[in-house]
Amino acid sequence: MKQKTSITLSSDVLKQIDRLAGSELSRSGAIEAVLRAYFRQKERQRLNQRDLELINAAADSLNAEAADVLEYQSIDD
Repeated sequence: MKQKTSITLSSDVLKQIDRLAGSELSRSGAIEAVLRAYFRQKERQRLNQRDLELINAAADSLNAEAADVLEYQSIDD
């Protein structure tokens, strides 16, 4: 369901929106497409940040385990 709203934009932003929309999209369609892409990007960034925090939280344990495994390996000449 779509709702009508009113926003005020500078003329240079409107020109860019019109260029982006071309003849295929309305201004509303172009703005909606840009906002949806922005929201997807922000969600990806949030998930990537969460994953990085999980990796960092486990890093010390994983590094200790890897060091332990390396102690049992020997290099044969």
